[in-house]
Amino acid sequence: MKIAVTGSSGLLGSALVSSLLGTGHGVVRLKRPEHWDPERRTVDISVFSGADAIVHLAGENIAAARWTTARKQRIRDSRVNGTKLIAETISRMGQPPQVFVSASAIGYYGDRGSEVLREESPPGTGFLADVCREWEAGTDAAARKGVRVVHLRTGLVLSPNGGALAKMLLPFKLGLGGKIGSGNQYWSWISLDDVCGAIVHCIQTAALHGPVNIVSPSPATNLEFTKTLGRVLRRPTISPMPAFAARLAFGEMADALLLASQRVEPAKLLASRF
Repeated sequence: MKIAVTGSSGLLGSALVSSLLGTGHGVVRLKRPEHWDPERRTVDISVFSGADAIVHLAGENIAAARWTTARKQRIRDSRVNGTKLIAETISRMGQPPQVFVSASAIGYYGDRGSEVLREESPPGTGFLADVCREWEAGTDAAARKGVRVVHLRTGLVLSPNGGALAKMLLPFKLGLGGKIGSGNQYWSWISLDDVCGAIVHCIQTAALHGPVNIVSPSPATNLEFTKTLGRVLRRPTISPMPAFAARLAFGEMADALLLASQRVEPAKLLASRF
C-alpha cells in the first residue's frame, strides 16, 4: 500500500514510518511547509496522488509547556485546522484514498473516575474534551466524500525514547518516583509498538470506522503504574506528588493529563481481533 503520513517526525510518526517501511509499504512523508502548511491553508495535492491511505498525526505537543491562553489556542488550531485542511483536500480529489486515519485522544472522555469508557461513551468536559470533539469533526469533509474515516483515540503512549515514560525514568531511577495525587486515577496506556500495530490494523480492516480506542486492555491506576515502574527499575516509589504540587508545577495541564481518570476499553480493537 501507498500511505501518506503527516507528523512523521514525532515519536509516533517516526516509529510508524519505520514500521510501515519495514513491512513493505510505500510511505510519503508530508513535510511542512514543503508539502503542506495548515496556517497558510496550503497543500500540494499531488503528494496524495495514488495514496491508499492517509494517516494524519500532526499537532502541537500538548505537554511541552504550561497551558497559557495562547498555547491552548495553538494546541487547538494545530489539530482542528490541520485536520480540516487535509479532509477538505481529500474531498477535492478525483480518486481519494480508501481510508483517512486521523489522530485523536482519550482526552475526549474527560475525567470519568472508574467508569468504563468505550467508543460509544459520551464526551466529557474540559479543554481537551472540547478540542477532541472539534478535532474529530474536522474530518467531516472526507467522510462526506465517502472515504472511510478512523479517529485514533490514543491513550498514554509508552516508550523509553520519548513522551511521558521517558520523562519519568530519571526521577524514578533516582528513587524520587511516587504516586501523583490520590493515585486512584486510571491511566489508559499503550506501548509505542502496539500503537503502530493498531494503526496498521485500522488501515487494513475495512469494518473499522469512526472512533477507535487505541489503548491496552489493561488500564492501571496511577498507583499501580507507579509501583510497576519502580519494580521494573528496582527503585523505591516513596516520593508522592500531592495534587496541589502537581497543579503548582504544571497548572491546568495537571488536571487534564496527570490527575484525570480515564478507564478506557479498546472495544473495537478487541472485537476486530487485534
